[in-house]
Amino acid sequence: MFGPDKCGSTNKVHFILKHKNPKSGKYVEHHLKYPPSVPSDKLSHVYTAILKPDNELRILIDGEEKKTANFLSAEDFEPALIPAETIPDPNDKKPEDWDERAKIPDPDAVKPDDWDEDAPMEIEDEEAVKPEGWLDDEPEEIDDPDASKPEDWDDEEDGEWEAPKIDNPKCEIAPGCGEWKRPMKRNPAYKGKWHAPLIDNPDYKGIWKPQQIPNPDYFELDRPDFEPITAIGIEIWTMQDGILFDNILIANDEKVAEAYRDTTWKLKFEIEKEKQKAEEAASGLSDGLSGLQKAVFDILYKIGGLPFLSAYKVQIFDLIEKGEKQPNLTIGILVSIVVVILTVFFKILFGEKKPAVNVTETKNEVAAETSDNQGSSAEKEDENENENENEDAAAAPPRRRTRRDT
Repeated sequence: MFGPDKCGSTNKVHFILKHKNPKSGKYVEHHLKYPPSVPSDKLSHVYTAILKPDNELRILIDGEEKKTANFLSAEDFEPALIPAETIPDPNDKKPEDWDERAKIPDPDAVKPDDWDEDAPMEIEDEEAVKPEGWLDDEPEEIDDPDASKPEDWDDEEDGEWEAPKIDNPKCEIAPGCGEWKRPMKRNPAYKGKWHAPLIDNPDYKGIWKPQQIPNPDYFELDRPDFEPITAIGIEIWTMQDGILFDNILIANDEKVAEAYRDTTWKLKFEIEKEKQKAEEAASGLSDGLSGLQKAVFDILYKIGGLPFLSAYKVQIFDLIEKGEKQPNLTIGILVSIVVVILTVFFKILFGEKKPAVNVTETKNEVAAETSDNQGSSAEKEDENENENENEDAAAAPPRRRTRRDT
């Protein structure tokens, strides 16, 4: 399978191949790791996959190289085309007496006699004194003297009208109002629940792992065994119009593909760009600002696709898509994404384990060169449900105000 997929948090140019294991005879799907992102505009684009005899894979978007990989590299495909030479023995079981605890509570430790587990963490500061001028009889809030009951207020239907509250102006010049209470301070006698100190476990044997055995499915490979292309399948799932594709080309010479790209897609692309500029000018948009925003969003998609941000990919792409729909939020989106990236950076720096994200993709088709406006092949049931909920909420009549908002 080769082509763009942009839907929800998914934004990638897939390259997936099914390869037959010569040992087991089973076909296995191999997905390209860290594929490039799909352009975020509404122009036509052409996607090219070049498979070289030296096992090199090159992916181009609009003729510009965006990704290189090697078919035999475990760093580029998941799972690797060449299986591991050894695997954990599925029949090897951890012994019942195997102790993996590096530290254990000291069995000889005894809680000290003066250790009070019931002592509170905080106590009242007995040395505190009520500030001079404290207004004990004044409330912190009072009824707004300038407020009046609305003319359309119905006591029977809306209940008894109450004036909104405002801060008591007397409290602004006084140390405080209302009942004075001593502040709390840390209890010097607080020690919390007692735990025996940890010591080295004399029975510690380390983290158990099953023994490695030769992988029965292991094989050596000089070049992938690609089967002949006999058909082309198209998978497209979209809830919006304006998505088209055409001109699928399979050739054994990349120069042929390059020439075909220049004589078909490029002419159309240049016309689309000029038309888009004219539409933006007519709508009062600045060409410079629009172009800058597009460049920013393209960069954000690339940043969001970085491996170390994979656990936060969904949140980042959601923010980017909101920015695309509302360009005036671009600065706010940038700030939010910077905050996310800094958070991840500090978590990595201080050794916090990032949450795992499970992504399951089961697609397999034929690698081909396609040109389309924008790929989309993911379900949008959640979006439809949200839209229906919004429509229901909008259709419901507004509830009449019954009390003042506190």
